[in-house]
Amino acid sequence: MKALVALADGTVFEGRALGSGGECLGEMVFNTSMTGYQEILTDPSYAGQIVTMTYPLIGNYGVTPEDDESSKPHVRGFLMKECCRLPSNWRSTQSLPAYLEKHNILGIEGIDTRELTRRVRIEGVMAAAISTEDLAPDSMVAKARAWSGLEGVDMAAEVSCTEPYVASPDNPRFHVIALDYGIKRNIVRCLVNAGCKVTVVPARTTADEVMALKPDGVFLSNGPGDPRPLDYAIETCKGLIGKKPIFGICLGHEILGLALGAEIYHLKFGHRGANQPIKEYASDRILITSENHGWGIAADSLPDCLEIPRRNLNDDCVEGLHHKELPIFSIQCHPEASPGPHDSYHLFGYFTELMEKHAS
Repeated sequence: MKALVALADGTVFEGRALGSGGECLGEMVFNTSMTGYQEILTDPSYAGQIVTMTYPLIGNYGVTPEDDESSKPHVRGFLMKECCRLPSNWRSTQSLPAYLEKHNILGIEGIDTRELTRRVRIEGVMAAAISTEDLAPDSMVAKARAWSGLEGVDMAAEVSCTEPYVASPDNPRFHVIALDYGIKRNIVRCLVNAGCKVTVVPARTTADEVMALKPDGVFLSNGPGDPRPLDYAIETCKGLIGKKPIFGICLGHEILGLALGAEIYHLKFGHRGANQPIKEYASDRILITSENHGWGIAADSLPDCLEIPRRNLNDDCVEGLHHKELPIFSIQCHPEASPGPHDSYHLFGYFTELMEKHAS
């Protein structure tokens, strides 16, 4: 089935649809991971986005339920150069095209993903329209240009849980309250493996409600979109500062920065992939990390109470915050990976050390 991909800059690509057809609008981004497409599809941080995979062959190991990072895919569209329809993997339960069709996600193959990625790198992330229904290039470009975009939109509210839930090991050492702005399942698993009982609560949970659950520490999760509209999350974070150890990742890192007085800015094309190099100053190591974010903390806006323990080696982006006096820290990357390397996994252990040290 013929399909069109139209960017707001006027560029149009022709490809073939996978499974069922349809039409959608979204923010066009690219991901440089070679594997992990299922984790990318089900990462709530991609809500509202159309994801292009830069690796040329996608789907060769199929799909398995154990690799889902949430209850369903959150991308609006999924683009690739070539899709494998006959996966080879003993864990696979279905092919990628069957998975996309089951969840009504419009997938498109056969486009020039190198050129599309180049356009996004040159022009920055932009609105896009993809369709099997409207095959008129001018019409599709007009739809992309008319889309209002994700800036200023509260996307976390769309993906957060609606009721609290608990995950725990036997004989947990700590109780962590995880504020869900789009939390991935492997984050919860990592905290459980570190000896934590994890109570995951909705994004709009207040500081008083968090403290009423008697936590040893508070975790601020990843999530999609622009952090600035999340006034409720920023206020909750402000209300928790100085009361319990706090660990934030990705969107949680950005919310923490805003709560402490830092400023945020929109990256041109973001960091999305499993090969981002980060310099960690305390250990004098280079960490290869998994990332998915389009916003960053402005280094020159940090208050005196914060220091920068890590930076991205590609563009010098702030990759973490550390409070000089309080047990508060954050990381921009995804230490839980899924997909990606585990070079920053030690941060979960550091979080438990802070909770042990500051136990009340």
